Amino acid sequence: MYFRSESSTGFKLPPYPYDLLNGIKASARTLFDEVVDLSIGTPVDPPPLFVPSALATSGKERSYPPSFGTLQLRSSASAWMKRTFGVEIDPSSIGATLGSKEFIVSLPRYLRLINPNKNTVLFPQISYPSYEMGALLAGCVPFKVPQDESGLLLLDSLPESVVEDSALLWLNLPSNPTGKNAGMREALAWASKHGVVVASDECYADFTWDGRAKSALEFGTRAVLAVHSLSKRSNMAGLRVGTYSGDPELVEYISEVRKHSGMMVPGPIQDAAAGALMDDGHVMTQRSRYLERLQIMSEALGRIGLEAPLPEGGFYLWTKAPAGAFVSGFDFANWLAKAGGFVSSPGELYGADGVCVRIAMVATTETIKVLAHRVQDVRI
Repeated sequence: MYFRSESSTGFKLPPYPYDLLNGIKASARTLFDEVVDLSIGTPVDPPPLFVPSALATSGKERSYPPSFGTLQLRSSASAWMKRTFGVEIDPSSIGATLGSKEFIVSLPRYLRLINPNKNTVLFPQISYPSYEMGALLAGCVPFKVPQDESGLLLLDSLPESVVEDSALLWLNLPSNPTGKNAGMREALAWASKHGVVVASDECYADFTWDGRAKSALEFGTRAVLAVHSLSKRSNMAGLRVGTYSGDPELVEYISEVRKHSGMMVPGPIQDAAAGALMDDGHVMTQRSRYLERLQIMSEALGRIGLEAPLPEGGFYLWTKAPAGAFVSGFDFANWLAKAGGFVSSPGELYGADGVCVRIAMVATTETIKVLAHRVQDVRI
């Protein structure tokens, strides 16, 4: 590249994870005309019916929106958290984000501005790859925390030097990709003991199947942030809107940094998001869709000897292959592509050691039935 010589020691970007799936897509096309992409959690169902109208009639497209978020949006988010988690978060401790991913990747950089003496970012060993990338882009040290079979973080196993240097611990419950939903209380207690900020990515909370939806904010807000998104809850991924909330001092500092950076959710989108957060009916409908799809595909995969239990939360099947059947998650995903005509995400993208894939229920229920029928007629 023209701005970097061959001898440069600048940061070399790794491949974007989902750009590595082209070979799997090609495998699916060898037998099927149409490839169904179940690799990325892109919603296929419609947003609430009032969203297009809100976007078209807000009248807020002409002026700059508040970076922190309109009071209407922040108040709606506060009311949603009260209904969903039973927590009372003042709108002054809630800020708007351009979806959740940009905030996830940016947060380590914000925390380094507050305390440049701590440099390590902790996150679950099997997790969404953006936690690690956010650490790298901030010049921090990413560190994967081991987990047990239930998904519990084995934080007491960390070396003392890592603990002392830790600035941030990411939680993601329900987990993407595993669907596990255990260990929030234990992780928060450990972080409080060691003076580590906790950021809890809760974008799948509305799709909790085992028990009720949980938030880290239920246990207090000191040195705790929660990140929420309308991408999954309301099928608004293309509008890029979410929130961060929690510790008033952290929220205030971060909001000022974001104001200087020009991070602003467009005004019409803030109006639409506020309306969506006040409506739970469309979420109940979406819950029914995802649960039905999960059940259909889980049963079909189980019939051919694959381990694909229903998740405790989220809309992914974390699917394990029989021992010795495949050499890698990519090999497993290629086999599924040829057998069923759909693309899944190899477990290696999420830090898994075993042979696993993540299958997202982001096709219509009729399409999921077709895919399930295909795979139940094959043998490994």
